[in-house]
Amino acid sequence: MVVVMDMQATEAQIQSVIGRLSEMGFDIHRSTGVTRTVIGAIGDKTGVDTRDFEVLPGVHEVVRITEPYKLASRTFKEEDTVVEAKGIQIGGKQLALIAGPCAVESRDQLMTIAEQVKEAGAHGLRGGAFKPRTSPYSFQGLGEEGLKYLREAGERFGLFVVTEVMDRAQIALISEYADVLQVGARNMQNYTLLTELGKQPKPVLLKRGMAATVEDWLMSAEYIMAGGNHQVILCERGIRTFERYTRNTLDISAIPVVHKLSHLPIIADPSHGTGIREKVLPMARAAVAAGADGLMVEVHHDPNHAKSDGAQSLVPEQFREMVREIRIIVQALGREV
Repeated sequence: MVVVMDMQATEAQIQSVIGRLSEMGFDIHRSTGVTRTVIGAIGDKTGVDTRDFEVLPGVHEVVRITEPYKLASRTFKEEDTVVEAKGIQIGGKQLALIAGPCAVESRDQLMTIAEQVKEAGAHGLRGGAFKPRTSPYSFQGLGEEGLKYLREAGERFGLFVVTEVMDRAQIALISEYADVLQVGARNMQNYTLLTELGKQPKPVLLKRGMAATVEDWLMSAEYIMAGGNHQVILCERGIRTFERYTRNTLDISAIPVVHKLSHLPIIADPSHGTGIREKVLPMARAAVAAGADGLMVEVHHDPNHAKSDGAQSLVPEQFREMVREIRIIVQALGREV
């Protein structure tokens, strides 16, 4: 349940409510908004009479959270959550742009791409150092060597670094180099990994699973938040349907749905969402128009020779065109790039 305090509630009154909830065995999560303090109480509410809290000094109202996801719910926190990565806010007025290759293949490759996406307007650099591939014979990434290249490129061009973590044993290593830790679609329901990511302080970008409902997705975010890390960025990257003309079906409707249900920021990945280079730009425009807080796209200077996902990677000129086009949409929505 959620205890909403009066606008004039004193700190002593707030602490009194927190103390009583703690005595009853609830896990307490305090959120301070623009006008009110909200106290989230997570735990077994059997036998709890909300009226016992409604009469306490400083309490405005008590609301039961009916959704299975509590901390990620808009009921728990009405204001939008803004996640910050190296000074760039994700979830605020600014649209965040993340671009880079599917996989880090070499130092020269990454530096070339990072420089061009930065010039075009990117804020973050994506790139896989450890690659979860369907085939065990496909390129699996450069490992720590790739992480070093990512960090170097990020520092050199002023980009925050996003890269995927596949296993909880990798968290400490990847945290040394990355600014945002990405959970891929295959690991969206790897609850052991999500729990461990909740114990570390860096932002987590959580991609939607290929067969996951929005509720499944938000429940996965709940695992991270329950561990104490509320810096979660959701990423719609397409779901698997019976459609065969695209690699996946980018669920544009999930963007406004998530904004209604949750306070967490949501970005879109039209590269994985379509799997076809020529479809990335129109779906990027659609995602921004639907209210996405950012975009993450794959860019490669020589996609025909890319070691992974070349068919869905934009060339730098296409990325520049995408940025030019979405600026028009963003301005119409009262936001900025």
